[in-house]
Amino acid sequence: MSYEENFAGIPPFPDDVPCAPLLRLSLEKLLNHNETEVERLCSACKDLGFFYLDLRGNPILADADGLFDTGERLFELDLDEKRKYDMSKQFSYFGYKESGAAVVDKFGNRDRNEFYNVSKDDVLGNSNPLPQPDVLNKSRPLFKSFITNAHGIVTVVLNLLNEHLQLPPSTLANLHRLNAVSGDQVRMIKAPPQPPDDRRTALGQHTDFGSVTVLFNRVGGLQILPPGRDAEWCYVRPLPGHAIINLGDAMVKFTNGLLRSNIHRVVSPPGSQAETTRYSLVYFSRPEEDVILKRLQGSDCIPPLAPGEEEEEIKSKDWIIRRALGNRVALHGEKIDYEESLGTEMISRRAYI
Repeated sequence: MSYEENFAGIPPFPDDVPCAPLLRLSLEKLLNHNETEVERLCSACKDLGFFYLDLRGNPILADADGLFDTGERLFELDLDEKRKYDMSKQFSYFGYKESGAAVVDKFGNRDRNEFYNVSKDDVLGNSNPLPQPDVLNKSRPLFKSFITNAHGIVTVVLNLLNEHLQLPPSTLANLHRLNAVSGDQVRMIKAPPQPPDDRRTALGQHTDFGSVTVLFNRVGGLQILPPGRDAEWCYVRPLPGHAIINLGDAMVKFTNGLLRSNIHRVVSPPGSQAETTRYSLVYFSRPEEDVILKRLQGSDCIPPLAPGEEEEEIKSKDWIIRRALGNRVALHGEKIDYEESLGTEMISRRAYI
């Protein structure tokens, strides 16, 4: 079944809701270093930090189809079975998170999705294997193919940004090597329809804490808040044959704010899609574990630090654990510093949000 055919049977995304102005970029053109397309990529990464990437003809679409099926089978398992792999019990960001285990706002409202994080390094053999359900073990070849193809897309983006920033060759790619240990993961997500009289945020507003995110979904619900004091939340329409790509906070830190990690959230899908279970598939690329998240040297394009400004000395691994588990009820009870889990963009928005 083609990726386009997998949209069949899903209620149409409505035309009367505000949608984010994401640029549609072509992976083929980027691979061919089409000058106009590369300029559009760099503009998208500075202005909004989100864009569509046309992947038609790329094998990752077949990988995504297979993993959507794997995810559905995974989430059909009994809750007690899935809880055996609860990531909070291991103080890890790999494993299972059940619905309601995290908060979505400062009032303590619980999230409305469950997900499972699969380690890139486990799948590729860079680390010791982690315990996981049989349905995932049986799909390891598929995960390996998806991870390899997704990481290839990430590397294309990083190399083009590297050239734009006039950094020494492969600076960014060498911080995100496929076979180096990192927090890279595949996340499978399930968000069932919400009660008609209580449709609200399913995943709270945040920025991603890694470098580049590659997202596949077929049902709406993702929203972004564009830059600007008077900005309003707008939906990101899923497009067949396309991934949604966005930058994370690590890229903000590496470029001292030149590149953008935009705030986003997940709400109940719009229109008739609200009655549909929303599945998502994500590849999160993050800097290698020992990388220090701070402004990169070697580029005159990256803004300097402000006079007297000192950067936090924190390794990628410690940063990821702090951000990934910061809003988990199971770890912190009700004493959660919700603001600290939101990400870098909230620092600049707090003055007027």
